[in-house]
Amino acid sequence: MSDTPLRIGLFGIGLDTYWPQFEGLKQRLEGDLETVARKLGRLGVEIVNVGLVDSPERAYEAGRELRRADVDLIFLHVTTYALSSTVLPVVRRAKVPVIVLNLAPAPAIDYASFNALGDRTKMTGEWLAHCSACPVPEIANVLQRAGIRFHQVTGVLHDDPICWDEIDAWVEAARVAAVMAENRLGLMGHYYSGMLDIYSDVTLQCAVFGTHIEILEVDELAARRRDVIETEIADRVAEFHQVFDVQSDCPAEDLAEAARTAVALDAMVADHRLGSMAYYYKGTGVSENETAVESIILGSSQLTGRGIPVAGEYEVKNVQAMKIMDLFGAGGSFTEYYAMDFNDDVVLMGHDGPGHIAIAEGKTKVRPLKVYHGKVGKGVSVEMAVKHGPVTLLSVIERPSGKLALLVAQGESVAGPILEIGNTNSRYRFECGAREFVNRWNDAGPAHHCAVGIGHLADKIEKLGELLEIQVINVI
Repeated sequence: MSDTPLRIGLFGIGLDTYWPQFEGLKQRLEGDLETVARKLGRLGVEIVNVGLVDSPERAYEAGRELRRADVDLIFLHVTTYALSSTVLPVVRRAKVPVIVLNLAPAPAIDYASFNALGDRTKMTGEWLAHCSACPVPEIANVLQRAGIRFHQVTGVLHDDPICWDEIDAWVEAARVAAVMAENRLGLMGHYYSGMLDIYSDVTLQCAVFGTHIEILEVDELAARRRDVIETEIADRVAEFHQVFDVQSDCPAEDLAEAARTAVALDAMVADHRLGSMAYYYKGTGVSENETAVESIILGSSQLTGRGIPVAGEYEVKNVQAMKIMDLFGAGGSFTEYYAMDFNDDVVLMGHDGPGHIAIAEGKTKVRPLKVYHGKVGKGVSVEMAVKHGPVTLLSVIERPSGKLALLVAQGESVAGPILEIGNTNSRYRFECGAREFVNRWNDAGPAHHCAVGIGHLADKIEKLGELLEIQVINVI
């Protein structure tokens, strides 16, 4: 995980001609810009405020400052009327997405007080302080013609939660994009033979998200298991009993094998500085490798629960979706359609293998399985349902055009009977109904896996797509 903060560039605009004409106007607008800077500031975000840009000369200087600062995103606070020539040089040189803030200093001008000023020079100065909407069409025209991406937020500087929720969503989306750009994804093993939908263009993942791919060998995990000592195994088994609801019929030897693998896996992830991982290995022919893979579920679930998502079946695209969801603070558990319940109008979704234990409804159970269906081996596995309440599904898909897209849907995790088979399993309800949801989701051509997280995040994911310049398909 990168410790590099998100760097947000910020500048306001004005017109230097106004300053000697209207006393106090510049200082007032600079104060508004400082207010924006304070509201944008938060943990993990560095604000690079280059101040009020009021001339073409200052615009070129500001552009160089923002480029040297290596900002990820620029917020342009439109304080009053200003020439577009004070905007274009700044954002053209910085070459990052631009959010134009059209924020009035108050919900409305106090017309009675304004008209009572009696001095038309003072009246004009007051008008200019409320004139943020005036140059936005000019700015939009020039940025469009220059081929520079921009987005708008219109509202009020103070006491406007709708406006500031939208701004916060842009900041969150930019933060996710920045972390994804430095994420190290470990790939261990190979694809599940015959699952053509999950085969991925890994170079495309690197190009779009900025991901670094670290190719890993199952042999390394097996070798690291040999170095795990008995006290580490005992400590991890004790931890399992704290973290999970370990069922009484779980064999002690299977828990010990899972503990040995969990310790080795943690060391492997730490040494390779991984922020996510996908794996699959048939395991046949080499008993050490088979044992390493069949005992990986508990350790992988723990990693997923603490922000390092692990996907089975070598699902590269889906571990990217899981990482995105987790960075938004929503979790991101590996899932797929299980079945449909037409009586209750819900879709049953889940998966074998690791689950995101931090978003489980209650404590995640550990159950013994005599066979891993469709895979080699046996051992202990996790059984959980996602917390009841709002959820979002996300899939990273490869379009026929050869480009990536984000497929998103909002629904609700609801209570009801689930299959107690030692896998993750939840019941999801969608506003359009189960039957129509399945049709609409499948129309987009996703792989059969997706990530599920808690909360409704479609607006943030749409903004992430805008920042990454990839299509977002919202199943409504």
